[in-house]
Amino acid sequence: MSVTLDDKLVVAISSRALFNFEEENAIFESGDPKRYMELQLERLDTAAKPGIAFSLVKKLLAFNDTSTQRVEAVILSRNDPVSGMRIFRSGTANQIKLERGVFTQGRSPFKYLRPLRANLFLSANAEDVREALAAGFPAARVLTESVLAGSNHPNEVRIAFDGDAVLFSDEAERVFQSHGLDAFQQHEMSKASLPLPEGPFKPLLAALHRLQQASTPAMGLRTALVTARSAPAHERAIRTLMNWDIRVDEAMFLGGLPKGEFLREFEPDFFFDDQTGHVNHAARHVPSGHVASGIANAPKDSA
Repeated sequence: MSVTLDDKLVVAISSRALFNFEEENAIFESGDPKRYMELQLERLDTAAKPGIAFSLVKKLLAFNDTSTQRVEAVILSRNDPVSGMRIFRSGTANQIKLERGVFTQGRSPFKYLRPLRANLFLSANAEDVREALAAGFPAARVLTESVLAGSNHPNEVRIAFDGDAVLFSDEAERVFQSHGLDAFQQHEMSKASLPLPEGPFKPLLAALHRLQQASTPAMGLRTALVTARSAPAHERAIRTLMNWDIRVDEAMFLGGLPKGEFLREFEPDFFFDDQTGHVNHAARHVPSGHVASGIANAPKDSA
């Protein structure tokens, strides 16, 4: 029987999203890729420290056991194959099982998401993330300046999502941007019974919902919707999730309040948001990623 990833939740992740390679990356970005490769080779036996998405990936992999492999983490990196050796060794040293990787030596790796059947792509490279989103894959730019995940919930993966332009389409956000809050509230009240169209991260939420049904004594999963919506616009969001037959464990309708402090209390392993202001504030408190989708991220001349 041929090997397949079809029955797994597949997380494709860059080396900088998984490990702290900021010192090495500074050399690469300075225009000296040869010195970068030399440094990675010199440090081959020095395990890299965990990066911003490390906790998320390690906990997701804990859903695997000797009888069932439910999650696969695949390195998808602009690194060269030599540097790839250190990444795999760092995985072993940090007790993360990494078996597969694609290394493109400076070229964009996003085209390999399709044969991987990836459910999520995490990268520190904004261009790669935009290309992945345009190709229809849930993807986020990991803010490497984020704080690392806390350790208060070792047996539970916690993931938080913004609503509009992340889980849902940006339909309502476009009304808000064009006509203001009152028009947005009226629009959502009039369409409360109509489900919102899917956003780029709906497929990931659905995959996580399926994984949640397989919670084991070793690892559980808790999700949260953290949105700037408030009543009465909350109803359409809730009804949309009900229509999808997907539940979230917590929902926070903050009416424009800063999200960071609420996320700090939820303590997610990762948070996804399309608004740069929200995600930059959240990064002071929790591991965060920017989803470059929707009208908030459109070029100014096309918004």
